[in-house]
Amino acid sequence: MAVYKALTVAGSDSGGGAGIQADIKTFQELGVFGMSVLTALTAQNTNGVHGVFAVPPEFVAQQMEAVLSDLGTDAVKTGMLFDSSIIRTVADKLKEYKVKNYVLDPVMIAKGGAPLLLEEAVAAVKEYLLPLSTVVTPNLPEAEVLTGMKRIETIEEMKEAARILHEGGALNVVIKGGHGTGPQVTDLLYDGDTFIEITADRFDTPHTHGTGCTFAAAIAAGLAQGMSVPDAVKQAKAFITAAITHPLGIGSGHGPTNHWAYNRCEK
Repeated sequence: MAVYKALTVAGSDSGGGAGIQADIKTFQELGVFGMSVLTALTAQNTNGVHGVFAVPPEFVAQQMEAVLSDLGTDAVKTGMLFDSSIIRTVADKLKEYKVKNYVLDPVMIAKGGAPLLLEEAVAAVKEYLLPLSTVVTPNLPEAEVLTGMKRIETIEEMKEAARILHEGGALNVVIKGGHGTGPQVTDLLYDGDTFIEITADRFDTPHTHGTGCTFAAAIAAGLAQGMSVPDAVKQAKAFITAAITHPLGIGSGHGPTNHWAYNRCEK
């Protein structure tokens, strides 16, 4: 039996809805063996991030070396990286171990508004990680920061942002439309030649904590199994749509999505 493997390099969410915890759940649900490298510890629940403790870059490197030198991986997904020193460390290890199928989720702000990426680190994401990425998955606010565009709302503006990020080195760009308005959510995939719009009905719920982490992890799981980028993105869209539209309803704030839903509710 083939064992497909995916590595997440991200922060820990003590509430279990986002970060490392969401990624491992997603990998498991999609039939991929999940491994992890922690970049930060957070004291976090559905009401917000109450504390952050960054892992020293040297220990981030040690974790990556331990996993990649022994188990290896079929895909890597990065999430919360916090500062430029951690970003440079991760980039060095991705290159050292010649990692393929790298999904970059440029995590910047938590659902409750707490910063998960220092301002000084944005330039490092663009310089060190974007050129290594197989897929980059910014939401609309993240795309505005990465591209310097003042506003991204329309499909044409999303296309312009995707072009800029592709020119910045990403092989494929997914601009997520969840922060937009209207009855539908459209994500835009661009490979340098073709735009693909992937649309689902918008579901009104406060329980959307961890959506970005989960979506990117689902893409990584698909790539780890040998899917094409469009197929991996479409599967990830179906996975996160199920997770949002069948909420667990736990916590008093922005509750987590339902990682069971894709297999338990949609089949």
